[in-house]
Amino acid sequence: MRPTTAPTATPGPALTPRRRRLILLTVALSLMTVVSAVSGLNVALPSLARDLGATQTELTWIVDAYTVVFAGLLLAAGAIGDRLGRKGILMVGLALFGAAAVGAAFAADPGTLIVLRAVMGIGAAAIMPTTLSVITTSFPPAERGKAVGVWVGVAGSGAVLGLFGSGLLLEFFDWHSFSWLNVTLAVTGLILSAAVIPPSRDAHPPRFDTPAALLSLVAVGGIVFGIIEIAATDAEEPGPKVALAVGLAAAVAFVLWELRRRDALLDPRLFLVRGLGAGSLVLTVQFFAAFGFFFTALQYLQFVVELSPLMAAVCLLPLPFVMIPLARNAPRIAHRFGYRRVVPLGLVLMAGGFAIMSLLEVDFLYWVFALGLVVFASGMALAGTPSTTVITQALPHEKQGVASAVNDLSREFGSALGIAVLGSVLAAVYRTGVADVAAGLPGPAAEAVEGSIAFTQSPMVAQLGAAAEPVVAAARQAFLDGTTTALLVAAAVLVVTAVVAAIVGPRHVRAEVEAVAVTVPD
Repeated sequence: MRPTTAPTATPGPALTPRRRRLILLTVALSLMTVVSAVSGLNVALPSLARDLGATQTELTWIVDAYTVVFAGLLLAAGAIGDRLGRKGILMVGLALFGAAAVGAAFAADPGTLIVLRAVMGIGAAAIMPTTLSVITTSFPPAERGKAVGVWVGVAGSGAVLGLFGSGLLLEFFDWHSFSWLNVTLAVTGLILSAAVIPPSRDAHPPRFDTPAALLSLVAVGGIVFGIIEIAATDAEEPGPKVALAVGLAAAVAFVLWELRRRDALLDPRLFLVRGLGAGSLVLTVQFFAAFGFFFTALQYLQFVVELSPLMAAVCLLPLPFVMIPLARNAPRIAHRFGYRRVVPLGLVLMAGGFAIMSLLEVDFLYWVFALGLVVFASGMALAGTPSTTVITQALPHEKQGVASAVNDLSREFGSALGIAVLGSVLAAVYRTGVADVAAGLPGPAAEAVEGSIAFTQSPMVAQLGAAAEPVVAAARQAFLDGTTTALLVAAAVLVVTAVVAAIVGPRHVRAEVEAVAVTVPD
């Protein structure tokens, strides 16, 4: 496999400590730009639904267009940066991300916004792996661990900052302000990159694996498109099923192609290594569950409970206070009690948290939500950090670039899949729940209420007169049912994964903490 972060570049002139600090600041800001663009958007979804008239399926695509392209191009973009130059690829990624964010700020319909979010995903794929490569080429071995630790901290905290930053902006401005925040971060990162990032590239890069890059994008895109659209269209519609079949076929073709390559983007045989295979599976499922949860829960808090964007974000405050301290100690806990005990326990706790939150009703009880959130966060920390650790420990030092690529890909593919699957479950259950009440409404009103719960907060509701109250009540109950069903689906996937991890996971985790990722959802 082609390492994305273990450089073989010809060494350049030594960098001063001050220059390295500026490089680290630039890398951290660039990474923050990428990770906050996912979590922060979830807070803005109700505003987007109201202002753009987006249906529930379109909201899923607005979020997932970014993560699908991001995940599909992640491996290829890292290899391109190593080959053509890390500074140049980072700047191109930031420029593309920023330009697309400017366009997104002026988007007048869901389709345009979906396309621009996909373009932002291309930029994000160029940014994320390159930031870590810049660290490995700019810092000496004695300082590299601390620098990577900062990178890891930003990857985790960026999600939290994105949530609260977006919530704060939406308290005073409309959803366009979130796009302008993306623009500001990208432009600042671009200016700093031009000023302080040193040029570097691999001295003897292998031939670029173009077929693998294309197959990975088709695989991720086809699978996610099929899942989302199958739930959104009639059962007889062949298009989504064909897309899903093409995606699965591309995934198989990717594996077969990479097995023949000496310098593969991702050698499938590596997943037979116990730690790497189990760790990547756990991370994929964790981020599947976490991002599906953010997508559904933040809409529930705003549409059903009718909280403001900021208060919806505040409801998630227990997350960082539980996860960050526990995640830092989780490798030691796993070292003492064993991976096969601690990680399955963490996954079961995540499932238990979702089960608790599935007890929520239209009449919101925050203590139930908070209890479920604390249990979920505890499980996320216990399972996530040891899984990242065993991925890095499964491979030798010269293959740590491979480990980093697997870690990144597991996160992003899991996120894209979670939003697609759980978002589709939510949309399908919601449409079924409002079908009866929609049948008695005029055509445009029926179409609107079936398309999105945002109808309940639109001026069209007032035109229904006495019929408005039962329609709104039915829509809220249907959305709650969709949310709880999605949580229970995620819980079932987590429990199954816990059983698998208990069987195939490594027995032990070395108590290493240097440069280990704290897996707060990004």
